[in-house]
Amino acid sequence: MMFRLRSVNSCLRRLLHGGAVTRDQVLEQLQVCSAENHVFDVVGKNKAKLTVDHVNYAVRLLWQFQKERPEMLRTVDLIKSHQQFLTLRVLAENKIDLMDDFMLIDILYAFLRLNVEPQDSLIQQLVSEAWLRIDRFPMAALSKFAVCLNDQHLQHSPLMGRITSIVNERLPTIDDARILTALMISVSSLVSPQLRDALISRADHLLHTTDPSNYNIPRRMVQFLRNIKYIHRPLLERCNEIFLRNIPRLDAENLSIILGLYQSLQFNNCDFRLAAKQKLTELIDSSIDPFSFTKLFVALAPMATPEIRERLENTALLLADELNAQQALAVAEALEEIQSRNLSLMNKIASVIQRNLHLYKSVEVARITQALFLLQYQNPELFATLRNILIKFLEHSVFPYEVTMLTRVLSMLPCPRLEEAVVSRVDAVVEQCNLSELNTISFAVAKWVRNDQSYRHNTHSKYVRLLQTLNRCGHERLRTADRLDLLLDELKYVSGEWFEEMLLDETMITLQRMIDQINWTNVPELAFFLTRINHLSPPLMDRIASVTVEHIHKIHYSATYATLLPFSVLNYDPPQVDELYDACIKRFTPHLSSFDPHLLVLLAYSLAVADHFPEELIRAIFSIDFLGKLDSQLETLPDALNMRTRLRLMELNRAVCLECPEYQVPWFHERYCQQLHRKGSGSVSPVQQQIHKMLGEVLGGINCVQMAVVTPYFYTIDFECKLDKHLKPLSYIEPSTLQISDRGKVHWDTSSLENIRDELPTGAQRVAVDFLDSKYFCKNTHHMKGEALMRKRHLEILGYRVVQIPHFEWNSMELSTQDAWKEYLKKKIFR
Repeated sequence: MMFRLRSVNSCLRRLLHGGAVTRDQVLEQLQVCSAENHVFDVVGKNKAKLTVDHVNYAVRLLWQFQKERPEMLRTVDLIKSHQQFLTLRVLAENKIDLMDDFMLIDILYAFLRLNVEPQDSLIQQLVSEAWLRIDRFPMAALSKFAVCLNDQHLQHSPLMGRITSIVNERLPTIDDARILTALMISVSSLVSPQLRDALISRADHLLHTTDPSNYNIPRRMVQFLRNIKYIHRPLLERCNEIFLRNIPRLDAENLSIILGLYQSLQFNNCDFRLAAKQKLTELIDSSIDPFSFTKLFVALAPMATPEIRERLENTALLLADELNAQQALAVAEALEEIQSRNLSLMNKIASVIQRNLHLYKSVEVARITQALFLLQYQNPELFATLRNILIKFLEHSVFPYEVTMLTRVLSMLPCPRLEEAVVSRVDAVVEQCNLSELNTISFAVAKWVRNDQSYRHNTHSKYVRLLQTLNRCGHERLRTADRLDLLLDELKYVSGEWFEEMLLDETMITLQRMIDQINWTNVPELAFFLTRINHLSPPLMDRIASVTVEHIHKIHYSATYATLLPFSVLNYDPPQVDELYDACIKRFTPHLSSFDPHLLVLLAYSLAVADHFPEELIRAIFSIDFLGKLDSQLETLPDALNMRTRLRLMELNRAVCLECPEYQVPWFHERYCQQLHRKGSGSVSPVQQQIHKMLGEVLGGINCVQMAVVTPYFYTIDFECKLDKHLKPLSYIEPSTLQISDRGKVHWDTSSLENIRDELPTGAQRVAVDFLDSKYFCKNTHHMKGEALMRKRHLEILGYRVVQIPHFEWNSMELSTQDAWKEYLKKKIFR
C-alpha cells in the first residue's frame, strides 16, 4: 500500500513540477530567448533534437521580435540570410505532416511575415497542405489562412473562392469580430451583393459587442467597404463614433490610414476631421523619424493652416534624404494635393525617387509621374526616364485596369509621336475594359490626336481605328448590361466629349431598359448621375420619385441630398412632387445636427433652388453655433469644396433674405460679394457685345442701356434698361460702371459696387435682359434649369421685369439677319 502511494506521489510530482522525465530542455531554452541571435544559437546547437513544436515556436518567436520593433528598425533581411533560418525552413518543410491545423497556419503566417517568397517550395507546400484541410479548419484558422493568401496576391484564386463559399455557409456562427473582419477584407474581391449585405449585417451586430477601445476592428470594417467601393452610412457612422472615442490613443499612422479610407469612400465627417487635425498637430513635435513623420505629413498637410504647412515642409526638407522609396512617393503625392511651391523640397523628393526608381511597381511609377506632372515640376530628364519605364511596364501588362492607368498617365507627358507598341497594347485589352476604363482611354487618345501633327494628314490613322474600337466596345457593353448596380458603378466617373457624343444616348436607353431595377438602394446614385450629366429623363425621374416616396424610411437621411438634386437642378416636377419633397424633408429634419455642416448648406441651397425653405433647416444653418462649426470645417476641406460651399452659403443667404423675409435672417455677405466681384473680372462674349450694340439701336441710343449691372444682393445682369409708363426708353445719366477692352475683357469700376440705384419716375419699370447660354438648359432639351428660374424669381422680387434670351432662339435660322434680331428684341422688351 505504501509503495503504491509513493508511486502515485512521485507521478504527481513529475506532472505538477515538470520532473526530469518530461522536461523539454530545448523548449525551455527557446522560452528564455530575448533576441534573434539567441534563437539561432539554440537552433544551431540542437538541430538533431528539434521537433515540429520547437520549429513552430522558434519561427513564431523570430516574427514576434520583429513585430515589436518600429518598421525602420526591423532586420528581416538579416534573419533571412542567417544559416540557421535556412535550417528552420528545411525542418518545417519536412515536418508539415506532423503539424496540427493551427500550427500549420501559424507557421505559414510567420514565414510570410519574414518575407519568404510565395514561390518558395516551403510556402507552396504549406499552402497545398492547408488546401487539403480547408473544409475542417476552425474559423480562426481559416481567417488567418485567408490573410496569408492575400499576402501572396491570391485574392482571386479558386482557393480564395472556396474560403468565400465557406464564409457564406458559416457566417452566422462567427462571433469574433476580429476573425470576421480579417475574412471580410480577404474575400472582398469575390463577394456577391447578397454576401456583402450579410457580412455588413453581421459586422454591425458584432460591433455592438466589441470593446469600444479596440479601434482596429472598425478600421478593418471601413477597409472592407473601401475595398468593395460601397458606402454603407449606418456602419460607417458607428465605426466613426468608435474612432472619435479613441482619438487620444490614435497615432499618426492610424489617423492617416482612417483619413485615407474616408477619402477613398468620399465619406466626410466634420467631427473626426477636426479631432484628427487637432491630434495630428499635437504629434508634430514627437514625429521626428521618417516613418511617423511621413504618416503625419500625408494626413495633416492637406488640412493644415498655411503656418503649420510651412513648418511641415521645413521638417520634410530636413528628413528627405532619410526617406525610403515608399515614403518619398507618399510625400510627393501629398505635395501635389496641397499644390506646394516649395522647389527645394520638390528637388529633394525627386532625387530620392530617382535613385529608387528600380524599386517601384507600375502603379507606383504612374502615381509618381502624375504627382510630379501636376506639381508642374520641371525636370525633362526625369520625365523622360519615367516615360520609358511606363512604356516598358505597359508593353508587358495584361490587366485592363493597369493598361488604362498607364495609358492615362502616359498621355499627360509630351511626346512628338506615340510608339506603335503603346497603341497595340491598348488595342489588345480594350475589349475587356469597362465603361470607366474605355472613357479614360478616350481621353488619352484625344490628347494624342491633338499632339500628333501627322494625324491631320492621315484620316485612316491608328487613332481613328482605336476610337472606332472604343465606340464599338462601349455600345456592346451597354447593350449587354443587365444589372443596374454594376452599370452605375461603371458610370460613376464617366464624363467628357467622347461619352456625351458616342455613348450618352445608348446609356439612357439602357437605363430606361433597367427601370424596374431602380430601388431604394440605388436611387441616390442614379439621381446623382442624372444631375452630373445634366440630362432630363422624365421616366427615370418619375420612377426615382415614386421609389423614394414609398421607401423613404429606408433611405439614409444624408442621401436625401443626392436624391433631390436632379429635381431641383434640372427643374423637374414629377407627378408626386409635393409628396417627394415632404417625405425627404420629414426624413432629414430630425437629423439636422448629424449632418456635416457643408453638406447641410448644399442641401438647403438645392431646396432653395426648388423654392422650398423648411424653417427648421434655415434656422439651424443661420445660427451662430452652426456657422462657427462650418467655419472650422471649411479650414479642413479641399480648396475647391471650400470655395463651393462658401458660394452656396452666400446664395442661400440671398435666397432666404429675398424669399423668406419673415425668417429675419440678416444679409451678411456684402463684403464677400464685393471681393468676389473685384477678383472675378469676367469677359463679355461676342454674342453679348452684339446684343449690346443692337439694344442701343432698338432703344434709341447706347446711353439707354447699361451692361453688366450689379443689383442689390449682387446679381450681375447682362443688360439693364428703363422704360417709362408709356414703354419709352429712359436714358442713363451716370456712365456705365465698367469698361470693355478690345478683347472683350470686363474692367470693373470697384468704387461703384455699392448697389445704389437711381429712383424711377412714377409708372416706369426696370428691365433686366439676360442672355442664357447652354449652361442654363438641360443637355438633351431646351428645358430651363432651376438656377435660371430662381434668378428670375429673385430679380422680379428686386423690382425687375426679366427678359430672357435663350441661346437657341438667338442663334436660330429664323434670326439670321440684323432686322430679325432687332424685331426679336423689340417684341421681348416692348411686349
